[in-house]
Amino acid sequence: MEKNKLGKVWLVGAGPYDAGLFTLKGKAVLEQAEVVVYDHLVGQGILAMISKEAKWINVGKISGDHPVPQQEINQILVEEALNGKRVVRLKGGDPFLFGRGGEELEELCKNGISFEIVPGVTSAISVPAYNGIPVTHRDFCSSVHIITGHTKNLARADIDFSALVKFGGTLVFLMGVASMPVICRELIDAGMDPAMPAAILENGTAAHQRRVVSDLLHLPEEADKAAIKTPAIIVVGKVCSLAEQFHWAEDRPLGKLKILVTRPKDRNSGLTAKLQEYGAEVVEVPTIETDMILENDSLKEALKNMEAYQWVAFTSPFGVKVFFQKLQELKIDIRKLAGLKFAAIGSATQKAIEEKGILVDLVPETFDGRALGEALARRLLEEEKNIEERLVVLIPRAKIGTEEVTKPLEDAGLLYEDLPIYDTVEASGVEFARYDDTFDYVAFTSASTVRGFVRLTKEMVDAKEIDYTKVKAVCIGEQTAQEANQYGMKTFVAEKASIDSMIDRFLELGSK
Repeated sequence: MEKNKLGKVWLVGAGPYDAGLFTLKGKAVLEQAEVVVYDHLVGQGILAMISKEAKWINVGKISGDHPVPQQEINQILVEEALNGKRVVRLKGGDPFLFGRGGEELEELCKNGISFEIVPGVTSAISVPAYNGIPVTHRDFCSSVHIITGHTKNLARADIDFSALVKFGGTLVFLMGVASMPVICRELIDAGMDPAMPAAILENGTAAHQRRVVSDLLHLPEEADKAAIKTPAIIVVGKVCSLAEQFHWAEDRPLGKLKILVTRPKDRNSGLTAKLQEYGAEVVEVPTIETDMILENDSLKEALKNMEAYQWVAFTSPFGVKVFFQKLQELKIDIRKLAGLKFAAIGSATQKAIEEKGILVDLVPETFDGRALGEALARRLLEEEKNIEERLVVLIPRAKIGTEEVTKPLEDAGLLYEDLPIYDTVEASGVEFARYDDTFDYVAFTSASTVRGFVRLTKEMVDAKEIDYTKVKAVCIGEQTAQEANQYGMKTFVAEKASIDSMIDRFLELGSK
């Protein structure tokens, strides 16, 4: 049969959980997908990479519960591909390591559908690594054996425990939590030393990963005391004794925190990167979007008559981006701005202006709208007094900009032009807008991100009533905190309204 020329399927391994372990090729393919058929064990940070325009199909399987049978999954892939779609079958770990990827390929081949394989990082190697357990070590073993533990009756399973014991290498059992007592007993019965180090590792590579290290005889009992649940893997071998010395993931400053970042995608990279640098698990779910106002005659007019202004005040890096982009589109020489003075609401906006080669003349000590308006008012009143002329400040900003900026200017009788150049709207169509109790904190950088978060969480499919008093909100400034407080959130405010100050606040919280 001729290969289908329109539709195609990519079998993509998502890795163990940590979005940082997702491959570059996997991310590139996922972002271009029109249909994503995904499993329960795919990390939330990876799901957040899916385009909001894509069709999401959850076929998640968990231990003892397979709501979508494998044959039905096969048919979904075939039907979507025959409809001409770019389909990604997103699997936890690697598609070919107990992932039933071979069965799906058989169905695709039978129907003449083109496909590609994107391997993923397997939990059999990465999860022990995140827990300080190298699966091989020249002083302990020279081989590693990966076995499925997912069977209802291991006593009759096709596993030669005697052979595994004779190999003498590290044993890694995937999907074996329920069968752990049987696995340990069978290994001991096959001749393995009951004192052999063994470990069970829960939620590996996630912020809330846990491990229990014991010996083969006592591991089931110790795991039961710790209430270990799926997903988890079992590791048996002398290398497990190294966890106490080699553990590292939870030792990072934010290594135990899971944080939801609500900033628009074009503005959250700095915050996310710094949080991840300190070890946090970060999930990006933008709750607002910023869009340039395309048909903007007022902005065109202002740019062509910049001599009418003496000051330009920016309230966001995105406003700077739109302003200079439109300047370039209209082919207006940047030298037309000579003689103007520039004000910025904070350090990030200041940086955006200075990247254009323009030094900023005024930045308030407190990075918020009111402080900017008050600082501008004082400066303009002083300058007007000295030169005995009226001055005009141009404020290119969001369409729904707060009055906090303009009120001090108005109260002082100063001249200004409040110019909307972009729109801030609440995000829509985000399938993965799901807040649950696994998040330790939510990062809010504006009052609008708070409102967007509330709306999205209330619109979740099958969502329970959200108890916002349990939401721990780290806010960039007092205005943002005031908005979060309206919903009863527990707020933690950065000392300064800057990303760096937010990071410092997270570090304080992470150290407690």
